[in-house]
Amino acid sequence: MFYNCSALKHNSLMDRTEELIVKTIDDHKNEILEFARDIYTHAELGYKEFKTSEKFQNKMKELGLEIQKDLAITGAKAFINRDRKDSFSLALLGELDALRIPTHKYANPETNGAHCCGHHAQLTGIVGAAIALSIPEIADKLDGQVELFAVPAEEYGEVEFKNTLIEQGKIRYGGGKCELLRIGAFDDIDLSLAHHISEQGNSLGSGSSNGFVSKVIKIKGKAAHAAAAPDQGINALSAVSLGLQALGLNRETFRDEDAVRVHPILTKGGELVNVVPEQAVIETLVRGKTIEAFTDAAVKTDRSFKAGALAIGADYRIETMPGYLPEIPQEFPKELIEAFDELTKGNFELTPKTTHSNGSTDVGDVQHLLPVLTFHTGGMKGGLHQDNFDIVDEDTAYILTAKMFAIGAYRLLKDGAALGKSIKEGYTPKFKNKEEYISFMDSFNKIEEGSYK
Repeated sequence: MFYNCSALKHNSLMDRTEELIVKTIDDHKNEILEFARDIYTHAELGYKEFKTSEKFQNKMKELGLEIQKDLAITGAKAFINRDRKDSFSLALLGELDALRIPTHKYANPETNGAHCCGHHAQLTGIVGAAIALSIPEIADKLDGQVELFAVPAEEYGEVEFKNTLIEQGKIRYGGGKCELLRIGAFDDIDLSLAHHISEQGNSLGSGSSNGFVSKVIKIKGKAAHAAAAPDQGINALSAVSLGLQALGLNRETFRDEDAVRVHPILTKGGELVNVVPEQAVIETLVRGKTIEAFTDAAVKTDRSFKAGALAIGADYRIETMPGYLPEIPQEFPKELIEAFDELTKGNFELTPKTTHSNGSTDVGDVQHLLPVLTFHTGGMKGGLHQDNFDIVDEDTAYILTAKMFAIGAYRLLKDGAALGKSIKEGYTPKFKNKEEYISFMDSFNKIEEGSYK
């Protein structure tokens, strides 16, 4: 899947500015680690990351940076060289949210959130990069604007909660970057640099990933005494059980090459054990490698739960919402490969464009409008999205991440932002503009209701 670059040969050496970037981050190591540990142990969930966002903003204020906040509820930006935005604008992306994993050792008792996907490492990397890039001697060498962007709600969970926000008019999309694209928060960005922690260690570049739609399926039955008069009830939980079985039998129709994943959870199955369940609620994501693949799987998912409702005589309501678009493979330019080679002493790999992840990320949505370069750092053990996730090498997870963000920004923006501009000019977006993207996303919004009583 990967190939090692320890034998990569080049003549590049860090220039004086890059040496100053590295020294500045090393000099502020304790401050950066303190921020990382704080975020790691105080995780918050999507569109609820108020304290996390505030901590990020406070760090940016300490650096004297201009801030824009309340973007998609909790998102925030800080700016370096805002007066140079017309030359080129580069965003460094860090995600605010965590996962609901209450069994993790650092789970936040107030939120049940835990950073078992390492988003706190991204945010820490951006804070460390900001400390270096905001120094006047370094900022003067950047021929463009840097946007330090803390983005909300990358993890697509708590669908019913997000639906409530949609009903209140606070958001339209469940994914943070999707919502930020919609409200125009990416309009002034030419290119983005993103990061993710990895079990495989340090790497550069990204392959493809699954896209998905999200669903909330509500089955309405009729309550009755579960022991004395079950014949007078309509069991919504039984209807859901049949729907799950039908979905399972449909799985053999999913083609291997489409990488389809459908993974429902039951969020409600009744009220009391002695009452026939009147309502059952399923949340699920329906994923696939292509839009056509997850659209086909979504039809089969709907059909399965309609069949369950029909068999029991229950009502159904299936609400489908846009999720994320598939990630687009993106290679790294040699100038950034050389920088990573120097920072890691050759301890990294390049991700082939043929690599595919069955997971999903709203980075894919951003890529449909502008280029995004993604790098990975190690320093963790256990598994992503699991309660055994842990950071075992803070220098790699946090400090290396900060250095790569900062030196990546410098190399993209130096010399008239020549490298950044060449990447943008060579990139062909999937959508012509934001309006075309919004129209496409909204086409997935659908509500189906039916009664079999």
